[in-house]
Amino acid sequence: MTEKIGVLGKKTSQRTDVERVVVTPLPTVYGEFRAYGYFDHERGDEQVALVYGELGAEGVLARLHSECLTGDAFGSRHCECGDQLASALRSVAAAGSGVVVYLRGHEGRGIGLLAKLRAMALQAEGLDTVEANLALGLPVDDRDYGAAARILGDLGVRSVRLMSNNPRKREALVRHGIEVAEQVPLLIPPCESNITYLRTKRERLDHHLPHLDALAHLTS
Repeated sequence: MTEKIGVLGKKTSQRTDVERVVVTPLPTVYGEFRAYGYFDHERGDEQVALVYGELGAEGVLARLHSECLTGDAFGSRHCECGDQLASALRSVAAAGSGVVVYLRGHEGRGIGLLAKLRAMALQAEGLDTVEANLALGLPVDDRDYGAAARILGDLGVRSVRLMSNNPRKREALVRHGIEVAEQVPLLIPPCESNITYLRTKRERLDHHLPHLDALAHLTS
């Protein structure tokens, strides 16, 4: 641990791996959030946690959202990421408190933007999302949630109600010392453009997506 003077103008104890750099109000269409900016010295990524209301230590409604430029910014229908982000922000605002940790460096499940676009091109030719990554010689999922757990710890959070359909996020948080009191489904209605992708996530990546059972008529 080292002691530094941050932009907030006071001494704070900083970890050498993930350092809190700034806190600022962030008014959004979902409500009045506070943006906590962090620098991950281990991976070189800039991270942000969007906090609504006053966080407790236990049972905090939380979302770990992997960066997805195509979905979050461009509204891609290839995935459900943009809708999940919006739903998570609405949910924490409706609950009165909570946090969305936006994880940069997670693009394409950790393979990067250009590699993700190359994988999408292969999916357009008939491969599924797992096969496409492997065809490029890349990991199926190369994300790490250590920084997210340390950010939650810095915010004083010890346990969360995790908005996620991915059991691996839960396992990763527990492994890094954050208790998951509940896993809250974040189910987005699929469309023809992403139904095959979502079925692959369920069948090959173990995501809990029970709402797909009623949508056998949809094809990609």
